[in-house]
Amino acid sequence: MLHYPRPPFPSQHQPMPGKTAAMKPAPDHGETSYKGSGRLNGKKAVITGGDSGIGRAVAIAYAREGADVLISYLDEHEDARETERLVKEAGRKAVLLPGDIQEPGQCRAVIAKAVSELGGIDILVNNAAHQASFKSIDEISDEEWELTFKVNIHAMFYLTKAAVGHMKPGSCIINTASINSDVPNPTLLAYATTKGAIHNFTAGLAQMLAEKGIRANAVAPGPIWTPLIPSTLPEDSVKNFGKQVPMKRPGQPVELATAYVMLADPLSSYVSGATIAVTGGKPFL
Repeated sequence: MLHYPRPPFPSQHQPMPGKTAAMKPAPDHGETSYKGSGRLNGKKAVITGGDSGIGRAVAIAYAREGADVLISYLDEHEDARETERLVKEAGRKAVLLPGDIQEPGQCRAVIAKAVSELGGIDILVNNAAHQASFKSIDEISDEEWELTFKVNIHAMFYLTKAAVGHMKPGSCIINTASINSDVPNPTLLAYATTKGAIHNFTAGLAQMLAEKGIRANAVAPGPIWTPLIPSTLPEDSVKNFGKQVPMKRPGQPVELATAYVMLADPLSSYVSGATIAVTGGKPFL
Protein backbone atom coordinates (compact mmCIF):
# COMPACT_ATOMS: atom_id res chain seq x y z
CA MET A 1 0.00 0.00 0.00
CA LEU A 2 1.30 3.44 -0.92
CA HIS A 3 1.68 5.96 1.89
CA TYR A 4 0.62 9.34 0.56
CA PRO A 5 1.18 12.65 2.41
CA ARG A 6 -1.20 13.66 5.16
CA PRO A 7 -1.94 17.14 6.50
CA PRO A 8 -0.80 19.43 7.93
CA PHE A 9 0.94 20.72 4.80
CA PRO A 10 3.34 23.67 4.53
CA SER A 11 1.74 27.10 4.32
CA GLN A 12 1.45 28.03 0.64
CA HIS A 13 -0.49 30.19 -1.79
CA GLN A 14 -0.23 30.63 -5.55
CA PRO A 15 -1.90 32.94 -8.07
CA MET A 16 -4.63 31.26 -10.11
CA PRO A 17 -4.60 28.80 -11.82
CA GLY A 18 -1.49 27.53 -10.01
CA LYS A 19 1.61 25.56 -11.02
CA THR A 20 2.51 21.99 -10.17
CA ALA A 21 6.20 22.69 -9.51
CA ALA A 22 5.41 25.11 -6.68
CA MET A 23 3.29 22.64 -4.69
CA LYS A 24 4.60 21.20 -1.42
CA PRO A 25 4.40 18.22 -1.31
CA ALA A 26 4.56 17.46 -5.02
CA PRO A 27 1.44 15.69 -6.38
CA ASP A 28 1.67 12.14 -7.71
CA HIS A 29 0.21 11.81 -11.21
CA GLY A 30 1.43 8.27 -11.75
CA GLU A 31 4.72 9.31 -13.33
CA THR A 32 6.46 6.24 -11.90
CA SER A 33 3.58 4.15 -10.56
CA TYR A 34 0.99 3.79 -13.33
CA LYS A 35 1.55 0.73 -15.52
CA GLY A 36 -0.57 0.28 -18.64
CA SER A 37 -1.92 -2.96 -20.11
CA GLY A 38 -3.26 -1.93 -23.53
CA ARG A 39 -6.85 -1.28 -22.46
CA LEU A 40 -7.16 1.74 -24.79
CA ASN A 41 -4.99 0.67 -27.70
CA GLY A 42 -5.55 2.87 -30.75
CA LYS A 43 -8.03 5.18 -29.03
CA LYS A 44 -8.02 8.97 -29.51
CA ALA A 45 -8.78 11.08 -26.45
CA VAL A 46 -9.42 14.76 -25.74
CA ILE A 47 -8.75 15.91 -22.17
CA THR A 48 -9.56 19.46 -21.05
CA GLY A 49 -7.48 20.75 -18.18
CA GLY A 50 -4.98 18.08 -19.19
CA ASP A 51 -1.88 20.07 -18.25
CA SER A 52 -1.88 19.26 -14.52
CA GLY A 53 -3.74 17.64 -11.65
CA ILE A 54 -6.40 15.08 -12.51
CA GLY A 55 -6.08 15.86 -16.21
CA ARG A 56 -2.36 15.06 -16.23
CA ALA A 57 -2.93 11.79 -14.37
CA VAL A 58 -5.59 10.80 -16.91
CA ALA A 59 -3.32 11.75 -19.83
CA ILE A 60 -0.49 9.61 -18.45
CA ALA A 61 -2.79 6.65 -17.83
CA TYR A 62 -4.47 6.88 -21.23
CA ALA A 63 -1.12 7.10 -23.03
CA ARG A 64 0.24 4.10 -21.15
CA GLU A 65 -2.95 2.22 -22.03
CA GLY A 66 -2.30 2.94 -25.72
CA ALA A 67 -4.25 6.13 -26.52
CA ASP A 68 -3.18 9.27 -28.35
CA VAL A 69 -4.12 12.44 -26.49
CA LEU A 70 -5.05 16.06 -27.19
CA ILE A 71 -4.46 18.22 -24.12
CA SER A 72 -6.59 21.36 -23.89
CA TYR A 73 -5.44 23.90 -21.29
CA LEU A 74 -5.70 27.61 -20.48
CA ASP A 75 -2.16 29.06 -20.40
CA GLU A 76 -0.09 26.84 -18.09
CA HIS A 77 2.49 26.13 -20.79
CA GLU A 78 5.20 24.73 -18.51
CA ASP A 79 2.83 22.18 -16.97
CA ALA A 80 1.38 21.30 -20.37
CA ARG A 81 4.82 20.63 -21.87
CA GLU A 82 5.63 18.26 -19.01
CA THR A 83 2.40 16.34 -19.62
CA GLU A 84 3.24 16.26 -23.32
CA ARG A 85 6.67 14.82 -22.50
CA LEU A 86 5.16 12.05 -20.38
CA VAL A 87 2.64 11.10 -23.08
CA LYS A 88 5.33 10.97 -25.76
CA GLU A 89 7.57 8.99 -23.41
CA ALA A 90 4.83 6.36 -23.38
CA GLY A 91 5.12 6.16 -27.17
CA ARG A 92 1.87 7.97 -27.95
CA LYS A 93 1.00 11.15 -29.82
CA ALA A 94 0.43 14.31 -27.78
CA VAL A 95 -1.19 17.47 -29.15
CA LEU A 96 -1.25 20.67 -27.05
CA LEU A 97 -3.90 23.35 -27.54
CA PRO A 98 -3.93 26.39 -25.23
CA GLY A 99 -6.97 28.65 -25.04
CA ASP A 100 -9.94 29.65 -22.92
CA ILE A 101 -12.82 27.18 -23.25
CA GLN A 102 -15.31 29.64 -21.77
CA GLU A 103 -15.46 30.79 -25.40
CA PRO A 104 -17.68 28.55 -27.59
CA GLY A 105 -15.34 29.02 -30.54
CA GLN A 106 -12.40 27.65 -28.55
CA CYS A 107 -14.44 24.55 -27.66
CA ARG A 108 -15.15 23.92 -31.31
CA ALA A 109 -11.47 24.53 -32.12
CA VAL A 110 -10.45 21.85 -29.60
CA ILE A 111 -12.63 19.25 -31.30
CA ALA A 112 -11.56 20.33 -34.81
CA LYS A 113 -7.89 20.06 -33.77
CA ALA A 114 -8.43 16.57 -32.40
CA VAL A 115 -10.12 15.43 -35.60
CA SER A 116 -7.36 16.87 -37.80
CA GLU A 117 -4.35 15.92 -35.64
CA LEU A 118 -5.48 12.64 -34.07
CA GLY A 119 -7.77 11.47 -36.85
CA GLY A 120 -10.94 11.34 -34.76
CA ILE A 121 -12.32 11.23 -31.22
CA ASP A 122 -13.16 8.12 -29.20
CA ILE A 123 -12.99 9.63 -25.71
CA LEU A 124 -13.87 13.13 -24.48
CA VAL A 125 -12.87 13.94 -20.91
CA ASN A 126 -14.50 17.20 -19.78
CA ASN A 127 -12.25 17.93 -16.83
CA ALA A 128 -11.26 21.64 -16.84
CA ALA A 129 -12.80 23.71 -14.06
CA HIS A 130 -12.76 27.10 -12.38
CA GLN A 131 -13.36 27.60 -8.68
CA ALA A 132 -12.94 30.39 -6.16
CA SER A 133 -13.71 30.59 -2.45
CA PHE A 134 -16.06 33.16 -0.88
CA LYS A 135 -17.45 33.41 2.66
CA SER A 136 -20.52 35.43 1.68
CA ILE A 137 -22.82 35.53 -1.35
CA ASP A 138 -22.26 39.31 -1.38
CA GLU A 139 -18.61 38.66 -2.27
CA ILE A 140 -19.51 36.74 -5.45
CA SER A 141 -19.61 39.19 -8.35
CA ASP A 142 -21.86 38.72 -11.34
CA GLU A 143 -18.74 38.22 -13.45
CA GLU A 144 -17.39 35.50 -11.12
CA TRP A 145 -20.69 33.62 -11.14
CA GLU A 146 -20.92 33.77 -14.94
CA LEU A 147 -17.26 32.77 -15.40
CA THR A 148 -17.72 29.68 -13.24
CA PHE A 149 -20.70 28.54 -15.30
CA LYS A 150 -19.00 29.33 -18.62
CA VAL A 151 -15.92 27.25 -17.80
CA ASN A 152 -17.52 24.43 -15.82
CA ILE A 153 -20.83 23.72 -17.54
CA HIS A 154 -21.27 25.80 -20.71
CA ALA A 155 -17.94 24.59 -22.12
CA MET A 156 -18.94 21.01 -21.39
CA PHE A 157 -22.05 21.48 -23.53
CA TYR A 158 -20.15 23.12 -26.41
CA LEU A 159 -17.40 20.48 -26.39
CA THR A 160 -19.83 17.60 -26.20
CA LYS A 161 -22.07 19.01 -28.93
CA ALA A 162 -19.08 19.47 -31.24
CA ALA A 163 -17.60 16.03 -30.46
CA VAL A 164 -20.67 13.80 -30.79
CA GLY A 165 -20.86 14.20 -34.57
CA HIS A 166 -17.36 12.74 -34.85
CA MET A 167 -17.90 9.86 -32.44
CA LYS A 168 -18.56 6.30 -33.55
CA PRO A 169 -20.55 3.71 -31.57
CA GLY A 170 -18.41 2.60 -28.64
CA SER A 171 -17.13 6.12 -27.96
CA CYS A 172 -17.57 7.74 -24.56
CA ILE A 173 -17.77 11.02 -22.70
CA ILE A 174 -16.44 11.32 -19.15
CA ASN A 175 -17.25 14.42 -17.09
CA THR A 176 -15.48 15.47 -13.92
CA ALA A 177 -18.15 16.23 -11.33
CA SER A 178 -17.34 16.49 -7.60
CA ILE A 179 -18.40 15.42 -4.16
CA ASN A 180 -19.67 19.03 -4.07
CA SER A 181 -22.50 18.00 -6.37
CA ASP A 182 -23.83 15.88 -3.49
CA VAL A 183 -22.46 17.68 -0.41
CA PRO A 184 -21.87 21.32 -1.44
CA ASN A 185 -19.25 23.36 0.37
CA PRO A 186 -20.93 26.74 1.08
CA THR A 187 -17.68 28.64 0.48
CA LEU A 188 -17.58 27.17 -3.03
CA LEU A 189 -21.18 28.09 -3.86
CA ALA A 190 -20.76 28.82 -7.58
CA TYR A 191 -18.42 25.88 -8.17
CA ALA A 192 -20.62 23.43 -6.25
CA THR A 193 -23.69 24.58 -8.16
CA THR A 194 -22.01 23.87 -11.50
CA LYS A 195 -20.91 20.45 -10.28
CA GLY A 196 -24.52 19.62 -9.48
CA ALA A 197 -25.42 20.69 -13.01
CA ILE A 198 -22.67 18.44 -14.42
CA HIS A 199 -24.07 15.46 -12.53
CA ASN A 200 -27.52 16.10 -13.99
CA PHE A 201 -26.16 16.85 -17.48
CA THR A 202 -24.32 13.52 -17.49
CA ALA A 203 -27.37 11.54 -16.45
CA GLY A 204 -29.53 13.11 -19.15
CA LEU A 205 -26.80 12.88 -21.80
CA ALA A 206 -26.35 9.13 -21.22
CA GLN A 207 -30.01 8.59 -22.05
CA MET A 208 -29.92 10.91 -25.07
CA LEU A 209 -26.86 9.25 -26.63
CA ALA A 210 -27.66 5.61 -25.88
CA GLU A 211 -29.18 5.01 -29.33
CA LYS A 212 -25.97 6.27 -30.94
CA GLY A 213 -23.93 3.76 -28.95
CA ILE A 214 -22.10 6.56 -27.11
CA ARG A 215 -21.73 6.31 -23.34
CA ALA A 216 -21.65 9.20 -20.85
CA ASN A 217 -20.43 8.93 -17.26
CA ALA A 218 -18.96 11.08 -14.52
CA VAL A 219 -16.26 10.85 -11.89
CA ALA A 220 -16.92 12.64 -8.58
CA PRO A 221 -13.63 13.35 -6.80
CA GLY A 222 -13.35 14.27 -3.17
CA PRO A 223 -10.45 16.48 -2.01
CA ILE A 224 -7.62 15.97 -4.52
CA TRP A 225 -4.14 17.54 -4.26
CA THR A 226 -3.88 19.66 -7.43
CA PRO A 227 -2.71 23.24 -8.25
CA LEU A 228 -6.35 24.35 -7.93
CA ILE A 229 -6.04 23.96 -4.15
CA PRO A 230 -3.20 26.35 -3.19
CA SER A 231 -4.38 28.82 -5.86
CA THR A 232 -8.05 29.04 -4.83
CA LEU A 233 -8.40 28.20 -1.13
CA PRO A 234 -7.37 30.10 2.04
CA GLU A 235 -3.96 29.07 3.42
CA ASP A 236 -5.48 27.45 6.52
CA SER A 237 -7.73 25.30 4.33
CA VAL A 238 -4.72 24.29 2.24
CA LYS A 239 -2.74 23.38 5.35
CA ASN A 240 -5.47 20.98 6.52
CA PHE A 241 -6.72 19.93 3.09
CA GLY A 242 -8.25 16.46 3.03
CA LYS A 243 -8.30 16.05 6.80
CA GLN A 244 -12.12 15.96 6.81
CA VAL A 245 -12.55 12.63 4.98
CA PRO A 246 -12.27 9.20 6.64
CA MET A 247 -8.81 8.56 5.15
CA LYS A 248 -7.65 11.83 6.77
CA ARG A 249 -5.74 12.99 3.67
CA PRO A 250 -6.32 14.34 0.17
CA GLY A 251 -6.27 11.99 -2.77
CA GLN A 252 -3.44 12.14 -5.27
CA PRO A 253 -4.32 12.66 -8.95
CA VAL A 254 -3.06 9.16 -9.83
CA GLU A 255 -5.65 7.68 -7.48
CA LEU A 256 -8.40 8.80 -9.89
CA ALA A 257 -6.73 7.51 -13.04
CA THR A 258 -8.13 3.99 -12.85
CA ALA A 259 -11.71 5.34 -12.67
CA TYR A 260 -11.24 7.28 -15.90
CA VAL A 261 -9.58 4.28 -17.56
CA MET A 262 -12.38 1.94 -16.51
CA LEU A 263 -15.04 4.28 -17.88
CA ALA A 264 -13.18 4.63 -21.19
CA ASP A 265 -12.45 0.90 -21.55
CA PRO A 266 -14.56 -0.71 -24.32
CA LEU A 267 -15.19 -3.59 -21.90
CA SER A 268 -17.29 -1.16 -19.81
CA SER A 269 -19.85 -1.09 -22.62
CA TYR A 270 -22.88 -1.36 -20.30
CA VAL A 271 -21.73 1.42 -17.97
CA SER A 272 -23.49 4.66 -18.85
CA GLY A 273 -25.21 7.29 -16.74
CA ALA A 274 -23.01 6.33 -13.79
CA THR A 275 -21.04 8.48 -11.36
CA ILE A 276 -17.91 6.96 -9.87
CA ALA A 277 -17.12 8.52 -6.49
CA VAL A 278 -13.44 8.75 -5.50
CA THR A 279 -13.75 10.39 -2.11
CA GLY A 280 -11.41 8.79 0.44
CA GLY A 281 -14.26 6.98 2.20
CA LYS A 282 -16.77 9.84 2.38
CA PRO A 283 -20.21 8.57 1.23
CA PHE A 284 -21.59 9.92 -2.04
CA LEU A 285 -25.35 9.54 -2.23
